[in-house]
Amino acid sequence: MTSTVIIIPSRLKAKRLPGKPLKLIKGKEIILHVYNLAVKSGAGEVLVTTPDKTISELIDNNGGKSFISKESHETGTDRVFEAFKNFYSSEPKIIINLQGDMPNLDPNSILFLSDYLNKGLCDVATLASSLKNKSEIEDKNIVKVVTKNDIEKSGFSEALDFKRAIDQTKNKFIYHHIGIYGFTNKALIRYVNLKRSKLELERNLEQMRALENNMKIHVGHMQSSPLGIDTEKDFLEVKKSMEQ
Repeated sequence: MTSTVIIIPSRLKAKRLPGKPLKLIKGKEIILHVYNLAVKSGAGEVLVTTPDKTISELIDNNGGKSFISKESHETGTDRVFEAFKNFYSSEPKIIINLQGDMPNLDPNSILFLSDYLNKGLCDVATLASSLKNKSEIEDKNIVKVVTKNDIEKSGFSEALDFKRAIDQTKNKFIYHHIGIYGFTNKALIRYVNLKRSKLELERNLEQMRALENNMKIHVGHMQSSPLGIDTEKDFLEVKKSMEQ
C-alpha cells in the first residue's frame, strides 16, 4: 500500500440528482470515469467507498477496489474516514478525498495536490481556478474561496474563507473552488472528531469546520475548471463537453 490513497465517496441517493454515479457519458458511468482518472494520476492507490452494492460491484467488475460503507453519514468526509479507518487501518499518511462527480477533472491536478501535501505545510489542501465571468461570481451553486495571496502567481496560498455569495469589493483574491481535498492523516482524524460548526451548517460547506477550528487550509491554482455534476443541467453540460 502506498502512503497516499485517493478515496472517492459515492452514493446513489444524491438529493439533487438521484442515481448520478451511474449516469452514462461516452457509454461509461460517471463514477468509472472518476475512478479511472484517479488511477491515471498515479498519486496513490484508489478506492471507492459507497453504501450501494450496485456501485461497489461496478467498480469491482472493472478491476477496481471498493469498500461498502454504512448507509448514513453526515458528510462525504465521514464516509472517506470510515474507509480510511476500516479498509486501510488508518495507515496512509496522505488521504485525497476526491468527489465522485467530476469526470472531466485533469488527473495531473490530483498529483499536484498530493505532492504539495507531502511537503507538510498545511493540514488540508484543496484546489481552485480563476473565475471566468460575472455570472460565475454571482452563481450561488459555485463555491468561491478567498485566499491570502494571488495563487495564479504563488501556486498555493492560505484559504481565508469559503462562500457561495461574495462581495468582490471586500475581497481581493477570489477563486472558483474545486471540490477535491487532501488531508494529512492527523488532520483527517482531528476533523471528523470535531463537531459540525456554525458556518459549516449555515453555508452547507464542510470545509468551514476546518477553518473555524484553526486548521490550516492551503489552496492551489489549477488552469481548468472541471464542473461538479449536481443537477441535470450540469450533467448535460459535462456530457456535451466530454462527448465533443
